[in-house]
Amino acid sequence: MTQHPTQAVILAGGQGSRLRPYTDDRPKPMVEIPGTGVPIIGHQLAWLADEGVTDVVVSSGHLAEVLEEWLGKAELPCRVTTVTEPEPLGRGGGLKFAARSLPRPDEPWYATNGDIWTRFSLREMAAFHAERDATATLALARPRIPWGAVETDQFGHVLDFIEAPPSPYLINAGVYVFARRFAGLLPERGDHERTTFPRLARERALAGYPLPQRSYWRAIDTAKDLTEAAKELAGEHGG
Repeated sequence: MTQHPTQAVILAGGQGSRLRPYTDDRPKPMVEIPGTGVPIIGHQLAWLADEGVTDVVVSSGHLAEVLEEWLGKAELPCRVTTVTEPEPLGRGGGLKFAARSLPRPDEPWYATNGDIWTRFSLREMAAFHAERDATATLALARPRIPWGAVETDQFGHVLDFIEAPPSPYLINAGVYVFARRFAGLLPERGDHERTTFPRLARERALAGYPLPQRSYWRAIDTAKDLTEAAKELAGEHGG
């Protein structure tokens, strides 16, 4: 039986400028999902703990003291360590910096961006990662296009209108499983998605795990995303 990771990194240092005014006085992961009374990071920690994670390293930056104050007062479902980058290191550098504080450097680990609100089986994703002997595995989502689509035939006749169809493309869902060796391949500063990931893809050492159908996934990037998340939550609890 595959041993799933029990440690994770949450990247929580972003400015969240597109979520203003919510992020004027708090970092993005501290924005509350309307109707829950819990910030995004609270949902993430509960999910990680449910999936068997015992230790989380939170990499903070923008308004780090607000995040640290909440973590200090909240009842947390796992052990949480916060690290603050001495200067902006980029996502790849931030991951490498945070990974140095993982309690078990010789074991695999999960990572997630601090603005992702999702629920799916991380254990199944870890098994997928192990089966492929991948160095890194990223979760893949198929988001809905925010506009209505128009379907036409070859002669230019409109056949149908489709409201918010699923994208034909899979996107990086911002949740990862990393092998022990991955941290050593990260840049000291800069973006791993432009350096480390393309290199691993060329070596066929990067795997993509499509989120199971009907899995809940949303990146909380704008005020509209918060509104949509609240609607979806109300629909789930109401129906």
